[in-house]
Amino acid sequence: MAEPRLFTVAEAERTLPLVRRIMEDIMSVFPVWRAAVSRYELLAANSRADEGESRALITSREVVAREADRISTFLTELEQIGCIFKGFDAGVVDFYSLYEDRLVFLCWKPGEEHIAYWHEVGAGYGGRQPLEAAMLTEVRP
Repeated sequence: MAEPRLFTVAEAERTLPLVRRIMEDIMSVFPVWRAAVSRYELLAANSRADEGESRALITSREVVAREADRISTFLTELEQIGCIFKGFDAGVVDFYSLYEDRLVFLCWKPGEEHIAYWHEVGAGYGGRQPLEAAMLTEVRP
């Protein structure tokens, strides 16, 4: 695994306009993908293996794949920025950072104006804490 990109709060904040746009894209495409999967599953459940795939089933499978590819592209964009996508439900995005010489996550989710929380790498979203003053003023050479 490659070394994670480490962000100061200011560096992570500078990515937020792009991260917000990517997250808007993800959150708008995800329900489309989910609906496409549901439609495919219904069609597949009513098909018979000895009859082969119907045109509707093939088209439905193609829609699922296309929407999955779109989501994958957006997730790759987040990865290229250096942040970690933490799930479709809340849309949480974490940024690796150092705090008191240990690896932590700066934590942001859609609807939040700024990065205002952090948590231990193993703690997850439930362990979010407000940023400490020292984190806000940190600079790296």
